[in-house]
Amino acid sequence: MSNKTVIVTGASSGLGFAIAKAYLARGYNVVGNARTQERLDQAALAFGETKGKFVAVAGDIASPETARKLFATAIDSFGKVDILINNAGIFIAKPLVEYSEDDLESIVATNIKGFFYPSQEAARHMAANKDGHIVTITASLGMQPNRKVPALLPVLIKGGLNQATRALSIELSTSNVRVNAVAPGIIATPLHGSKPETLAALKSLTASGEIGKAEDIVDAVLYLTDSSYTSGLVMNVDGGSSSGTW
Repeated sequence: MSNKTVIVTGASSGLGFAIAKAYLARGYNVVGNARTQERLDQAALAFGETKGKFVAVAGDIASPETARKLFATAIDSFGKVDILINNAGIFIAKPLVEYSEDDLESIVATNIKGFFYPSQEAARHMAANKDGHIVTITASLGMQPNRKVPALLPVLIKGGLNQATRALSIELSTSNVRVNAVAPGIIATPLHGSKPETLAALKSLTASGEIGKAEDIVDAVLYLTDSSYTSGLVMNVDGGSSSGTW
C-alpha cells in the first residue's frame, strides 16, 4: 500500500475514472472531483471497496474555491498531495463559424480555469514540499490539426495547455516538481457509444486506423508520475496521428 495522494479532476467518468481507479489499485489515496456529488457517489460504487482511500469533492473545477477545497480536503484527509491530474475538460469540434458564445465560455471555464486554479494550488503546495507531479490531459489535435476534424477551440485551448505545460515545468524545475501532459488521440470511452458505424468513422480519423483504449492513457499517466527525471514532456498517445500528414 502507498501513502501517496493523488487529486484527479473529472474523476467520475471516462479517462478520469480510469485514472483514479488505477491509482486506487496501487493503494494510493485519491481525491476525486466532479461537478455533482451524485456522479461521484456513482463512481465510488463502481470503484468498489477502497478502504477509505477515495474522498469525493464535488464542485465546478472552474472555480478557485473548488480548487482550494480539493487541496484542503486532501491535506486534511491524507497529510499532503503528491500528484495532481488535470483531467477535467470538454471537447467541442465544429467549424469556426458555428461556435457559439456559450461554446467559448464553457471551454474556457472548464479547460483553462480548470487547469489554472488546481495547478496554482499544486504549485504552492508542492514547491513548499520540494516534490510533486502535475499531469494535464490535453489532446494530440493541439499538436497536429486535422482537416477532417475542424475544431479550432480545442486546438487553441489544448495547444495552449501543451505550451503551458512546458512553461510551468521550467518555472517549477528548481522545486523538484515535474510537470507533464498526455495528449490523447481518439480514445474509446462511453461517450462514443458502440455503434459499428460510429466506430468505423472514428477509426478513419486516425493514422493507425485504430482507436485507443483508456488503459493507453492510464499507462502514460503512470509512467510520467513514476518518473523522477521527466518534466516538460507532452506525450502523444494517438496511434501516430500527430506525427504529420497521413
